[in-house]
Amino acid sequence: MSGAALGLEIVFVFFLALFLLHRYGDFKKQHRLVIIATLLAWYLCFLIVFILPLDVSTTIYNRCKLAVNSSPAESNGSYVTLAPSKQKCFKPWSYIPDGIMPIFWRVVYWTSQFLTWILLPFMQSYARSGGFSITGKIKTALIENAIYYGTYLLIFGAFLIYVAVNPNFNLQWNQLQTIGIAAANTWGLFLLVLLLGYGLVEIPRSHWNGAKRGYLLMKTYFKAAKLMTEKADAEENLEDIMEEVRKVSESIKYNHPLRKCVDTILKKCPTEYQERMGRNMDDYEDFDERQNSYPSEKSLAKLHKQVIYSVQRHRRTQVQWQILLEQAFYLEDVAKNESSATRQFVHTFHSQEPENKIVQYFYTPTVEWYWECLLRPWFYRVLAVVLATFSVIVVWSECTFFSTKPVLSLFAVFIQLAEKTYNYIYIEMACFLTIFFLSICVYSTVFRIRVFNYYYLASHHQTDAYSLLFSGMLFCRLTPPLCLNFLGLTHMDATISHKNTQPTAYTSIMGSMRVLSFIADGFYIYYPMLVVILCIATYFSLGTRCLNLLGFQQFMGDSEMTSDLIDEGKELIRREKRKRQRQEEGENRRREWKERYGNRDDSTRSRAVHTDQKESSFSETNANRPLSKYTRSNGRTERDRIELLQDAEPLDFNADSVNDDPLESDSGR
Repeated sequence: MSGAALGLEIVFVFFLALFLLHRYGDFKKQHRLVIIATLLAWYLCFLIVFILPLDVSTTIYNRCKLAVNSSPAESNGSYVTLAPSKQKCFKPWSYIPDGIMPIFWRVVYWTSQFLTWILLPFMQSYARSGGFSITGKIKTALIENAIYYGTYLLIFGAFLIYVAVNPNFNLQWNQLQTIGIAAANTWGLFLLVLLLGYGLVEIPRSHWNGAKRGYLLMKTYFKAAKLMTEKADAEENLEDIMEEVRKVSESIKYNHPLRKCVDTILKKCPTEYQERMGRNMDDYEDFDERQNSYPSEKSLAKLHKQVIYSVQRHRRTQVQWQILLEQAFYLEDVAKNESSATRQFVHTFHSQEPENKIVQYFYTPTVEWYWECLLRPWFYRVLAVVLATFSVIVVWSECTFFSTKPVLSLFAVFIQLAEKTYNYIYIEMACFLTIFFLSICVYSTVFRIRVFNYYYLASHHQTDAYSLLFSGMLFCRLTPPLCLNFLGLTHMDATISHKNTQPTAYTSIMGSMRVLSFIADGFYIYYPMLVVILCIATYFSLGTRCLNLLGFQQFMGDSEMTSDLIDEGKELIRREKRKRQRQEEGENRRREWKERYGNRDDSTRSRAVHTDQKESSFSETNANRPLSKYTRSNGRTERDRIELLQDAEPLDFNADSVNDDPLESDSGR
């Protein structure tokens, strides 16, 4: 089993990252480089979270071996026995041989840092660029990131000059590398505590509120009102952008040098707008440089960027509106079925997607009623209590993990108790649940963050390339300090435990933080205590109230604006429900009419077709007979009609009145 657990987790984490990326991204429409870069960033971050428990169990076994080797001992198979106490150091089932984990962590860490600080910011600018060629997009991305990269180079250069001038500092390459790692982890820890303080409270509370049917339905109505406003805004913005595209398309003709750029913009437009512009455009007119002022390539690139953004936003709001409608209809069905005497779940509308037969066989209407109306609320309440207990343990441990005598961090107590008995399965499960809960609190907050309309992770393949790359940057910057914080909570970090023991392989590549004592003994220890204040602020919804005061409508039960938006959303859902009911009634009537009169119509249609064939054959035979007789006269009549059309004078639209036309002089008669 040596190394087998590592290989299995590597494969499992890859498919997990691929599944999540498929849910949020669009493999068919988005660029392959964007998909590959985002997948690699997510994969490396998830890999660190899943592999770190194996590193902890392997480190505990290696510590046992060192303790045994430093005292009289005798070897026996796969474990080592201490002579005095006859204590056994069993090799864990997931043991990773020496030398593998340091190389593995070094590759994973530096690859993720290269992605988050160099490649992904460049690809963000490249994805949002409106250039029409690869060279143009690269040039735009380099210009946009010049300030970004220049700031870091300036700070790093100033630090090198200070170290070179000051004789008290004698830094080597390893120490300089540690300083760079510490700077990156400090930035990540600053953001990590902010996100963690929100997730520790909001995740248990969201599950507790998920058991309240009335609360969920009111919040769905509120979302419907806000989403309708955003949807109308997106449609209006798209109309304005398409009007600009139409004007540009009409001004730049087919033989203009910039026509290729216009065609590229038109390809990004929705199909109905492309057809409309194609009908109204006359490509047979040559362009004249002296007649009109044509837009430049730079302005076309800006318009191209606006088209990509507006089309993506319009498509996303349309899909989200349909998803929200389905959710609202389902919650209304749950509220209606709670008082059902038959205890069978009845849907107002049938599912538009074909359901799996296996799911239909086991998940019957009776099972669905018991789950949705009875079991699911209690399940959410129990889950919320468990998550709240974990949150309390995390907050307590964040405030007390620096205390080693006595050990106050509950996670460190659990790990040390299991370390005494060398229960590696318990150690790995405890480590995995702890770091998994911390990751859920942080990553779920990243998925919920919405920075206006520039960064927004939307499910059902509606996330744009910029948001995907930005999420990959955040994951790569948050995961290393998250893992260091976890090792500090469990006292597996020698900087926290102050013990001269073998560190984990992950800690060894980070270097000794003693190079910067004010960070190791100050910021890393006392800054995580800020999570208490953030949890209190999140519990009392201080951030939501501040956003509400600034004009960003948030769901608050005691707000008059919230009540108005709930009523508006309820009316919108009712209107969409009536519309869908009329559509289904019309489809049912057409289906019943087809089933009732379909055979009769088919027989009538066949008789009509047979009669038409007879009449057409009879007319063809009669028409072929006098063909030679009337051929010359018909040809003469056609020639006369052509001559009359050629001799007709064109209408003069510049005349003062219609009566000036000589052709209408006798129209009164």
